[in-house]
Amino acid sequence: MDIFSKRRNRHKLIILQVIIVGILINVLLSFLSYKLDLPVYWDTIGTIGVAALTGVFPGMFVAVVTNIICTLFNGYAAYFGIVNVLVAVITAWFVKRGLFTKVKSSILYVVAIGAGSGILSGIIQWLIIGGPQNDSIRAILEASDIGTGVVGFLAFSLLNILLNIFDKGICFGIMAILMRFMPEGAKIKLRNSSWMQRPLTEKEEEDIYKWSKNTPHSAKKRMALVVTVIAIAATIVTTYTAVNQYFEAAKEEKTEIAQNAAKFAASVVDPNKVNEYIRDGENSPGYKETEDMLYKIRKNASGVYYLYIVKVDRDKVTFVFDLDADDVRKSYALVDDTKGEEPGTEVPVDEEFEEYMDDLMAGKEIPPIENKGAWNWLVTAYYPVLDNSGNVVCYAGADASLDYLESYMDSFGRKLILILSGIIATIVAYGIWISNYYTVYPIESIGVYIRRITEVGDNQEELDEVVRQIRKVDIRTSDEVERLYKDLCDMALNQTEKIRSIRRLSEDTMQMQDGLIITMADLVENRDSDTGAHIQKTAAYVKIIVEGLQRKGYYAEKITPKFASDVVRSAPLHDVGKINIPDNVLNKPGKLTDEEFEIMKSHTTAGMHIMEKAISTVGGENYLKEARNMAAYHHERWDGKGYPEGLHGEVIPLSARIMAVADVFDALTSPRVYKPAFPIEKALSIIEEGKGVQFDPKCVEVFMESLPEVKEILKKYKKEVE
Repeated sequence: MDIFSKRRNRHKLIILQVIIVGILINVLLSFLSYKLDLPVYWDTIGTIGVAALTGVFPGMFVAVVTNIICTLFNGYAAYFGIVNVLVAVITAWFVKRGLFTKVKSSILYVVAIGAGSGILSGIIQWLIIGGPQNDSIRAILEASDIGTGVVGFLAFSLLNILLNIFDKGICFGIMAILMRFMPEGAKIKLRNSSWMQRPLTEKEEEDIYKWSKNTPHSAKKRMALVVTVIAIAATIVTTYTAVNQYFEAAKEEKTEIAQNAAKFAASVVDPNKVNEYIRDGENSPGYKETEDMLYKIRKNASGVYYLYIVKVDRDKVTFVFDLDADDVRKSYALVDDTKGEEPGTEVPVDEEFEEYMDDLMAGKEIPPIENKGAWNWLVTAYYPVLDNSGNVVCYAGADASLDYLESYMDSFGRKLILILSGIIATIVAYGIWISNYYTVYPIESIGVYIRRITEVGDNQEELDEVVRQIRKVDIRTSDEVERLYKDLCDMALNQTEKIRSIRRLSEDTMQMQDGLIITMADLVENRDSDTGAHIQKTAAYVKIIVEGLQRKGYYAEKITPKFASDVVRSAPLHDVGKINIPDNVLNKPGKLTDEEFEIMKSHTTAGMHIMEKAISTVGGENYLKEARNMAAYHHERWDGKGYPEGLHGEVIPLSARIMAVADVFDALTSPRVYKPAFPIEKALSIIEEGKGVQFDPKCVEVFMESLPEVKEILKKYKKEVE
């Protein structure tokens, strides 16, 4: 096991210890408050502390476990787990935004959790318990004679909010005191213990936000949505299944009771006296004794609502016995009539029984019938009363009420949802916590550094720095994400080294190319008797003009870093065509004749052809393209009166327009066999006069603005002009 894994396991053990301590504090103080019947709860001190130190999920876990344990002495505690969970969520939110360091924010926090807890717990108490769970609060409300309606609920809610604010204020104060004595280093370790990588700084979190803000579907939000939907669905299914199964089991039990009651009632009726009972009623011998037996059967059959004996004909039902419902029906408040039917009373057959009439007439048993009407919900069981010959004489009927089951199931469902809500919320938080720290944050960190690598391009220093930074992220999720991260680190390192190697090769190639350029230029210059250091100076002037154009923002779409480099590097080749000019013309001390001048002018086209041959040999886009342009067109004029093609204005390639200024200025300030060097003032005056006529005005402008650099070049080559 590596050092990181050992450290992470140690941190997990520390968090577990903190969680246990938080639960113990909550349970012990809650037990004390409950036994003393105090109007405060003290069950959130540990929740607040753990949430503040380690984050929302551990805090929620402490909250849920606290309420589960507290059910050992307080049966209502399980319903309030969601309240404690709410406290953990709000606490973690305040801590994440650094609001606990301010007094106003701390007061706002106490009010927020107090009001939230007061409202939510008040609703739970009113709906589930039917009023305050605390005897002291109940006594205050009863003494105030406020009532139990809406006014009573509002009064209780307000009182509950105030008490919760007081309670949470005490809890927060105790937690703040405990945390004050905790070493800052320990708090930082606990706060960062969830990270499966180096904890993100505020700057890194900001970079991640910028990187992911335009993502159409955030993985973090999608994962949170998926976990939440699954948790809610699980809650609904669990609640529905539990309630439904319990209800079906209870209904089956009531049905069985009704069947047994009907069967037992049928056994106590004398089939030979049924007609006599119908005719004479209570005056018939044995009627009263049989009725008393039926009352006893109903009393012992829990949940049986009606118990009666009826004679069934095809189109009517005649009552033999119908017990009074004073002691049963009133408890359900289903109907106003509480008096049973008199013997001999005839009523039509209910629609629910029409499909069973054949079986009833034949004396057969029929299945229990469920009937949900406007006033009651019953399950009815019938059992035949047979004479000695096996013929059906009448039926014993027993109705078991299901109304209270429906009401109970509704209450049971609400309670179950409340109990599960805190647990489900914690499960959701755990799913989001796992996905964030094991997947989302590491992938976002990887994404940010991949973007940085692409943005840096081939800048070696910045690439090296990005590689160092990405290796410091140190993702340790022990899964595919960690493997992806390590592969990315290796790829970034290898890519950086390859770029370093390519750069070295490129630099060597450029040095070789520059050497060849200078060699070619020297071959030409050595044939010219009076162009000393011409290629070096013109190249320096070209660099000054290019940088000046960049500084001023002129021709920004054209002057890229590559263009600037190509122009400066290939400037020495602008006169390469002079290699074809005869010596008697090239070095003639006097004025050239027209024929000789035409020969001299041909060095532009000769230079163009030489460069085109070189380009075709090398191939592709390269710096020789600008060498060709300068060699061919550096004698073109802005007004179109130059040579070899008479181009004008911006039709002339920019590199040639730059070289034109540099070439003429150097020719003016350098001695020739046919003239002495002009003073710099005279040379600058001529250049200025050529602005917009012979030269590109912008090139002249930036050249004139760079006179200090120009003079330094003249001095460097010992051609200083006073």
